[in-house]
Amino acid sequence: MSKLLMVDPRAAFVDVGSERMHVSVGGERPQEFGAVTSQLHALRDWLLAQEVRSVAMEATGVYWLPLYAVLEAAGLEVIMVNGRHMRNVPGRKTDISDAEWGATLHMHGLLRAGFVPSAQIRRLQDYLRLREEHVTAAGAHVQHMQKALERMNIKLHDVISDLAGASGQAMVRAIVAGERDPQRLLALCDKRIQRSKAERLKEALRGTWAAEHLFALSQALQSFDHYQRQIGECDRQIERLLHEYDADDGPPEAGKKGTRRTNPGKNAPKIPRLREMLKHICHGRDLAVLPAHSEYSALRLIGEVGTDLTKWPTEKHFTAWAGLAPGTHQSGTRKRSVKRKRNRVGRLFCVMARSLARSKNFAWGGYYRRMAARRGALIANVAVARKLATMFWRVMVKGVDYVEHGLQNYEAQVLQTKQRALHRLAKQLGYQVAPTPAAS
Repeated sequence: MSKLLMVDPRAAFVDVGSERMHVSVGGERPQEFGAVTSQLHALRDWLLAQEVRSVAMEATGVYWLPLYAVLEAAGLEVIMVNGRHMRNVPGRKTDISDAEWGATLHMHGLLRAGFVPSAQIRRLQDYLRLREEHVTAAGAHVQHMQKALERMNIKLHDVISDLAGASGQAMVRAIVAGERDPQRLLALCDKRIQRSKAERLKEALRGTWAAEHLFALSQALQSFDHYQRQIGECDRQIERLLHEYDADDGPPEAGKKGTRRTNPGKNAPKIPRLREMLKHICHGRDLAVLPAHSEYSALRLIGEVGTDLTKWPTEKHFTAWAGLAPGTHQSGTRKRSVKRKRNRVGRLFCVMARSLARSKNFAWGGYYRRMAARRGALIANVAVARKLATMFWRVMVKGVDYVEHGLQNYEAQVLQTKQRALHRLAKQLGYQVAPTPAAS
């Protein structure tokens, strides 16, 4: 029986906690350190004194982030592992035994490193995730405004699709300021609403105007404005950070005339020349030309994975990591697929794929509808999301220029595939396929 190969006898593992860090080197008895900054520095110095080159940690909440930054700055190789990949021996579950077991696995090369973006990308990621939390909170207060209006029997939602839009906000602010006349409130709306929905809107604006519900509407509007200011401050920080990236390479080039502009969406950051800055960061690769890729979605993708996707050897590795491809489980002659949990990147690609469901000009829109008719909308959504992730990896790694051939080209290819299948089946059955003459 061959012995298990030892890759690094001085490999270390840290069992991370909110108050204590247990560190084992080479599977030896762990040392205990505190979680404050001075203790993290002491932990770093002790590892360097032990001639440790590689440290493994299990991602536990947000407690690992300060220690990761300290060890990364010291030049140590730090890998983050999935806790399910290093289950402890049953009956010995303590922090000390976890550290010993993790170090033993690491020194034999049995731990697989997870993906952690660079320090610059982590800064951008923190701003973007904080911004998403503010957007979610602002949406909750829009619902509070809707509830207050409904309690007063103001049926704005039956006439106006978006209460957070320009017309809806203008009327809500006027109502909070004391305006009650439906005709004057109607005059604050967009001209198209005044032309097509005037009578319906005036009827919807006749309510009870109860004081307690007006107070609730005012409070919800104040909270909504507060989060809009928070979102604006995040936008300014993101813009400043984007200007810092590759500052030595010169300013980004101006966009060419005639370039297809994407709809940024109402929650997109208000950053001038965002598309040009993203193209500059991605070394000339314009992600916004891809289907379903807006400037905002491209920014969020870069904030999660960065610009160097060579850490995934192939596009299949990337889609599997994102949770857009099933795993496999084989035992003897039995095989089954294993559903992977989609991470933030996988969920973002799924959201982008849903925007193609009604597209009339993109080939992937036709693929979505064809797949949805056979397998259902959920499977079609994941299938298109996987295609989006594949194309994203190709563009970022190989620089493949994407050309959208359009829906007609895709439908022509599908028709050719059906014709070949029909001729093949007819040949097997001994028949010949004859086209029907076109009607005059």
